[in-house]
Amino acid sequence: MCFDPIAPGPVRALAFSKRIQILTAASLTSLCTVVSAPVSAQQKPVATELPPVNVTTTTPKAKTAAKKTAAPTSSPAVVPPPTSEAAEANASGKLPAPGTRAGSLTVPTAAEAKADIQLAPGGVDLVPAEEYAKSTPATTIKDALDYVPGVFVQPKWGEDSRVSIRGSGLSRNFHLRGLQLYMDGIPINTADGYGDFQEIDPSVYRYIEVYKGGNALRFGANSLGGAINFVMPTGYDSHLFGARVDVGSFGFHKLSVSSGGVSGAADYFIAGTWLEQDGFRDHSDGESVRGVMNVGYRLTENVETRFYLNANNVDQRIPGSVTRDAALNDPKAAAPINVLNDWQRNIDTVRIANKTTVRLMPGTTLELGAFNVDRQLDHPIFEWLDYRYDDYGGFARITDESRIGGFANRVIAGVNLHYGTTDVKQYKNVGGEKGDPTVDADDKSGNISAYLENHFYVLPDVALVGGVQFLHATRERDAAFGAVSGETEFNLWSPKAGIVWDVDRAWQVFANVSRSAEVPSYGESVSGPPFLMLPTIPFTDIRAQRATTYEIGTRGARPNFTWDLAAYRAEIDNELMCFYSAFGNCNVSNADKTVHQGLEIGFGVAVLQSIFADGPTPDKLWLNTAYTLNDFYFDNDATFGNNELPGAPRHFLRAELLYKHPSGVYFGPNVEWVPDAYYVDSANTLETAAYALWGAKIGFDNGGPISAYIEGRNLSDEAYIASASIIDRANPNSTLFEPGTGRAIYGGVQVKW
Repeated sequence: MCFDPIAPGPVRALAFSKRIQILTAASLTSLCTVVSAPVSAQQKPVATELPPVNVTTTTPKAKTAAKKTAAPTSSPAVVPPPTSEAAEANASGKLPAPGTRAGSLTVPTAAEAKADIQLAPGGVDLVPAEEYAKSTPATTIKDALDYVPGVFVQPKWGEDSRVSIRGSGLSRNFHLRGLQLYMDGIPINTADGYGDFQEIDPSVYRYIEVYKGGNALRFGANSLGGAINFVMPTGYDSHLFGARVDVGSFGFHKLSVSSGGVSGAADYFIAGTWLEQDGFRDHSDGESVRGVMNVGYRLTENVETRFYLNANNVDQRIPGSVTRDAALNDPKAAAPINVLNDWQRNIDTVRIANKTTVRLMPGTTLELGAFNVDRQLDHPIFEWLDYRYDDYGGFARITDESRIGGFANRVIAGVNLHYGTTDVKQYKNVGGEKGDPTVDADDKSGNISAYLENHFYVLPDVALVGGVQFLHATRERDAAFGAVSGETEFNLWSPKAGIVWDVDRAWQVFANVSRSAEVPSYGESVSGPPFLMLPTIPFTDIRAQRATTYEIGTRGARPNFTWDLAAYRAEIDNELMCFYSAFGNCNVSNADKTVHQGLEIGFGVAVLQSIFADGPTPDKLWLNTAYTLNDFYFDNDATFGNNELPGAPRHFLRAELLYKHPSGVYFGPNVEWVPDAYYVDSANTLETAAYALWGAKIGFDNGGPISAYIEGRNLSDEAYIASASIIDRANPNSTLFEPGTGRAIYGGVQVKW
């Protein structure tokens, strides 16, 4: 994303974490007694001193309907305004010092998080809600992450999307693999690695953090794609009341309401969203209701605890994949089998969690927490899947700033526990009705990871970064019938090393090399009827995917120019890839060696300014661009040689030219361009189709209580392929393609006070 320059300052602090348990009131009281001494702000370091860490604290004060304030305790503080403070701070070159927490102690504001995230010696990004939520329907992940280079997002149907970062999860066009999702640092993925975007409502989050590849170590995440963290507002950086109404093509209606505030030592944020749509394609209608809430309490100036509740009810029909010819010539039509058997994906989720932050002493912070997720999946497809998930775990993390031999040093260490059980039941799908049972099994997954990352400042503006993660993972299936019982265990070490050089207050250069590990899920296996002559490879024989990734890049800003550039190469062993298929579906097993390499180029530039309005805030014609080059291939594979890996375009470009007037009016065109088709099979015999989509938007947002937008998408009404499943060998009759949405118009109004 290139709306914002990078954070200033010679050192940037680590900010997000895992916590190991929910603290009881009694234990919290004991901790408060230990750490209740006031903490004063530290001074800016000289060459060999600890980097600046603002530990200004506040005790929240009751707010009125129009304004939130916070009373100072040991030092003055101001509650951050609920505006795009990350963008404003970046533009002025005055992001807060890393580690600053001016409002909530458990959740940094967008500006604070921006300063923290750019400690990473590699590809990271932070997307404030203001950069997408007020000018789009903010319904899918694509709306939010369209301008983050290296992130390939394409919606499939409803609110579900296919997401790949640096080629992660190419063999999966359903659910999600190779990328860890978090909601306020709490895992969204199931314990065996699957994830779903249907549980995400981008419009209610304060900002989204993107950690590519090994740069997600601070979460303990260690997959090829990295991690995405969706962060809610708190009472400190939300409005007392907010509401939005969005309408659009194909029966799209969305209503959201929210409220937040501070009262004494307590604060809260709550939001709810209802959405319905008929969908562009036949048999793609859906309806969803989502709710999120967090309540924080400041026990002392050095201890804060926060409770989270998230609930989702999603009912969604699935139009299904079709042939290439059907996708390009009859894009609205659903796959006949999907209509006949009424394919759907319906999810009910309740997630509860706690995070507690304890400032033990100046420069040392302990963070603890726990979570439990109850998820019911009602999923009639080729069979009727009736799955009940119970995921639970805890996390702990400590961050310490000190001096070693007179040099500044910052270390972070943490442990994550994530366990899950799945009650797996499958039935015949008989005309959309549940038939006789076919599978009954209990799946158990366990993951224990411990990680350490250290920043040692050999110079005030140069940090050497080293880290390591250890993962212990177990998978156990107890099958009554219809599946194969078995268990497997993995013990994996993944080191990391890098360097970050702050050339100046708004320019960084970085490099790193990291190892990653991805443990297979229960879905990775090979089997089929005898006449297909497939090998039988149970999930217990699938090996962990391992990769070594090299990365170099730079990010920064000048008053009218921002940039974010990275080049990487991942050399992968045992990539989870499609080598066999049964009845048109990919059976995933291990490749030998593969390579993922590419370029991620994002930049924003004021092409013109002071066109009609001059002064301190002139009007601007702003060009925002995100380009991704994907070069993924087999490396002398015995079956597929040096073929391209299927599933991702070689070139992907998003660009927008937006006129912005200081009155709040904005308008301009945008384009999405895939200039070359990409393969959908490992044999490289069948391709998608190149496309270019044109859009435009116009809106008003002056930071006041009312904002509005109108957006047009695919204005030329081009038939194109948005997403594709992959297979080992395809033919023209392979049903692998999901058509993109035709011409659509959306509009919305938001109010807040």
